[in-house]
Amino acid sequence: MNRSDTVGSARVTVFAPRIAELLRERRGTGFFRIDGDTVGVADPELINKLLESRPAHEFERPTFKPLQGRSIERVEANDVLRAVSHDVRAALGGPAPDSVDLSGSWPRTGHAYLRDLLFGPDPLRFRMLTDRRLEKAPVLTRAMVRTSAVLPGKRALDPPVSRLAAATATAAAEHGDRRYAMGLYRRVAAPVCLGVAALVANALWLGSPFHPDASNRHLVLESLRLLPPSWNILRVASPEFSAVDSRIGPRDDVLLLPLLTHRDPELWPEPDVFLPERWHEVDEDDHPGYIPFGHASDRCRGRHLIVPLAEHLLERLRADGLAVNPGQTTARVPLAGLLGVTRVQVSRTRLLAT
Repeated sequence: MNRSDTVGSARVTVFAPRIAELLRERRGTGFFRIDGDTVGVADPELINKLLESRPAHEFERPTFKPLQGRSIERVEANDVLRAVSHDVRAALGGPAPDSVDLSGSWPRTGHAYLRDLLFGPDPLRFRMLTDRRLEKAPVLTRAMVRTSAVLPGKRALDPPVSRLAAATATAAAEHGDRRYAMGLYRRVAAPVCLGVAALVANALWLGSPFHPDASNRHLVLESLRLLPPSWNILRVASPEFSAVDSRIGPRDDVLLLPLLTHRDPELWPEPDVFLPERWHEVDEDDHPGYIPFGHASDRCRGRHLIVPLAEHLLERLRADGLAVNPGQTTARVPLAGLLGVTRVQVSRTRLLAT
């Protein structure tokens, strides 16, 4: 459970049983066996050593792991990231959309806003690849990618379209290339919308209405601590790991757990309390065990997209006086995809934090 003291009323976060068990049974335990061929690690020093012992394999990277049997080369990954980075900068640097109602059910509402903000001008065959419902079934995602690849469309898209869509269309000559390109568009565009919406929904749930002096940056950092969307990092069995720690067998996969290090009472005063002000004194890049975007040796390159977009959304929500509906006191965190609360009801409120 989490406690939100911002307005003096308790909110209860109900975790999926597996996550609740980890928090209940394994918090403060640096090393433990999950099953016959998997170990869990929540010791920050050991996590650092394991992640430094070898680079991530291509199939361990969530966004740029092989797609449709093809490796995603680093040059291609960099080109795609530059395209979506351009789209984020353009969206944040332009005029804010008018008359957008951000009240309603989160993270769904936030996802819709971000989809329109970043990829709204894109053709339908692109935009439908960012649909939240695709997360529920990989088979549905594959079917949508196939459908998008066969829909009629021009290779060169007329502006205005996102830089990501333009690059995708240009790269897609043959049908197989189109399927690959559309799959890559999905891999990049959807997580940006899903991840930021989940992060902001978590922040709303944990602390809104926010204290007027709380910075959006600190709200984001504290939300990432308590509810890190990427709550585990999987590394498959490798000889390097046994060399680092003899308790790890040659066939053991390793599950590194920011979920636990972010709430370790040895590392954080009042570890279960939402305290954005703690970040006045804490270095986000150097605090032991704080790895919401992975380790410094292999940091998620989407970090520079996620945090500014989350700050932008929080600024809009606060300017509109939006917060979690006072009547909602319970929210659930399922064990599916990104770690985050679901069905958070957000509305305008006159209740101000003091």
